[in-house]
Amino acid sequence: MNRTRTNHSTRTNSNRTDDRSSRTRGGGGRSGASRPGGNGHRSAPVRGEFALPKTVTPALPAVEAFADLGMPEQLLAALGAEGVTVPFPIQGATLPNTLAGRDVLGRGRTGSGKTLAFGLALLARTAGRRAEPRQPLALVLVPTRELAQQVTDALTPYARSVRLRLATVVGGMSIGRQAGALRTGTEIVIATPGRLKDLIDRGDCRLDQVDITVLDEADQMADMGFMPQVTALLDQVRPGGQRMLFSATLDRNVDLLVRRYLTDPVVHSVDPSAATVTTMEHHVLHVHGSDKHATTTEIAAREGRVIMFLDTKHAVDRLTRDLLNSGVRAAALHGGKSQPQRTRTLTQFKSGHVTVLVATNVAARGIHVDHLDLVVNVDPPTDHKDYLHRGGRTARAGESGSVVTLVTPGQRRAVTRLMSDAGIRPLVTQVRSGEAELSRITGAQAPSGVPVVIAAPVTERPKRAGASRPRRGRPAQSARRAATPRRPAFDPAA
Repeated sequence: MNRTRTNHSTRTNSNRTDDRSSRTRGGGGRSGASRPGGNGHRSAPVRGEFALPKTVTPALPAVEAFADLGMPEQLLAALGAEGVTVPFPIQGATLPNTLAGRDVLGRGRTGSGKTLAFGLALLARTAGRRAEPRQPLALVLVPTRELAQQVTDALTPYARSVRLRLATVVGGMSIGRQAGALRTGTEIVIATPGRLKDLIDRGDCRLDQVDITVLDEADQMADMGFMPQVTALLDQVRPGGQRMLFSATLDRNVDLLVRRYLTDPVVHSVDPSAATVTTMEHHVLHVHGSDKHATTTEIAAREGRVIMFLDTKHAVDRLTRDLLNSGVRAAALHGGKSQPQRTRTLTQFKSGHVTVLVATNVAARGIHVDHLDLVVNVDPPTDHKDYLHRGGRTARAGESGSVVTLVTPGQRRAVTRLMSDAGIRPLVTQVRSGEAELSRITGAQAPSGVPVVIAAPVTERPKRAGASRPRRGRPAQSARRAATPRRPAFDPAA
């Protein structure tokens, strides 16, 4: 395709949200949801595909160019400026219908362009309107902070082109600042369910003017126990409005949402839930338990970036420390980290300052990194959807990549079942650390052995104008303060 840049509408999912605000207040929390790093027990998802609804009104035909769509000229110009020249299949198929106001049920593999598939229609149909304070006009519900930020980043240049205001509403960040944005007025809210509920309960937001609602990765919200919150929020939006549901996987967990909230939807399913990407290789590496750590370290020391997934945040922290001590520039990402820490780690990984991202399933969805060609399951996932979403961090937007799963003898049967559920036939190889075959598949090499430290970036705080001048009207007090020596924090004579 004639694309001058990677289409940054591509995005994905992450296996949990840290939307703690609702949980800590007891506001419809996530009973049964997995805890940070996978330490808790997640309620078993309903397995299997559901019967896709039949479209009564024929869908409009797909288009092959953005110019063939009735979008504002400002949006078309912004697409060109961002280097997005040709629609991905899910965009070309759904946009004619979403721009016409139809409900849509869209499914496409990770990296297939779902964000712009719903985002461009949402922006085009909202352009020219102005929201009243606390009353947004459009809502995008997502399961995780990372996905919320990624959707915001993807839509911001296009929203700016049509003068629409976006607000990101997620846990782990200042609720006061988010409430302030809503009070000022914002046309589009991108939110995780728990934090949005908190703001509604506080009186900082109402949904009765929301005409367009998007559910992004609804299957994950259902898996995590968010369904009661999601349905309660959907019941508050304007009746008869447009509803769009997009996901990489659609199973019976979201059947209720489809039947209850979508009216005569246009159904576009480019892949079954178990589908994989043709440019992605899948390897199962059989390793001995005593050799697994050395094998993992050598893979981490490869040239280029890699994401390594483990089950728990404690295992993530332990491996990260070991890699740093071995000379590998690694950083940890899990639900026990604050949002600023997580944002900084992702920024360092995307820039290449960090070459190995060691993560729990918090990184399995909602993270897009250009030119990432390797994902390693140090701990194999237990659910095939988690496997697909972890692997979806590579081979995005037409690029190639590999997914490697390390399997000890006691895990072989479970991993064979996992691959079957995912519809994947991996290449299986017996490997040991230091062997040429391991290097051929993963680029593994011996680490330097020289410990490294990943320092946080230094940010200069802007100087306040006039900070050096004394406060007006209080010269005597200022002079007294200057003349009085400061007392130490602890005075042994006191």
